[in-house]
Amino acid sequence: MNGGSRIGRVLIIAGSDSGGGAGIQADIKAVTMLGAYAATAVTAITVQNTLGVTGVHPIPLDIIEAQGRAVLDDIGADAIKTGMLGDAGTVAVAARLIDSARNSMGRGVPVVIDPVMIAKGGASLLDPHAIAAVRAELLPRATLLTPNAPEAEALTGLPATSTDDLRRCGYELLEAGAKAVLMKGGHVPGDRLVDLLITRDGETAFEDVRIDTRHTHGTGCTLASACAAGLAQGLDLTAAVARAWDYVHRAIEAAPGLGKGHGPLDHGWMLRSR
Repeated sequence: MNGGSRIGRVLIIAGSDSGGGAGIQADIKAVTMLGAYAATAVTAITVQNTLGVTGVHPIPLDIIEAQGRAVLDDIGADAIKTGMLGDAGTVAVAARLIDSARNSMGRGVPVVIDPVMIAKGGASLLDPHAIAAVRAELLPRATLLTPNAPEAEALTGLPATSTDDLRRCGYELLEAGAKAVLMKGGHVPGDRLVDLLITRDGETAFEDVRIDTRHTHGTGCTLASACAAGLAQGLDLTAAVARAWDYVHRAIEAAPGLGKGHGPLDHGWMLRSR
């Protein structure tokens, strides 16, 4: 099932979603379903469901870092994925954990940065002052950056309302230090959904008919974690993204219709498709 030569250990540095559709809950489900092993350093506990976020409790920075170091010192990591970080202090902790993993396990440990800024329901999940920290400390460490259109606009200052806009933002983010960027086109209007994987060697488009559904909560978390699972298992970047993209597309198609708002995906669709 895993499509790689090893199980693949993924350290996820992200926030918890009590509704189970996004955050570390979605991350763990995606990584596990793709045959890899998920460990976590929880950055915040959110109070949320499909209708939105009503509370956020940040985890103390020393506890976040201790979680990550406990994992790295014992289990290790073949890839790291970051999600909700919240503020500049947590961004700095994530950067230190990335460096620690690379120093102890080799510079080849890939890092997937999902620059989570706004929840599906509109709640802010990143202090505006922390955007500069993400750009300065995480972009240069990113093997793969996975911004949606609003996140790309915040990171670059450029508009991101069309596929061509996404492309321009992607190359700007490469210049800012990311080794590769997966520009997500979910916010760009149109009957077809187009995501662009952009590297210094060129670009690959992932495209399909847009699924008309409100059940898309956690798509970004899920996609980034699925990419990290593939990289941890030794897949090359394009193969890891392609597998992750297909997994998320099918998870949206199979969404169980839970909740009154933006419902979760079916992370376990592979179990029911056998």
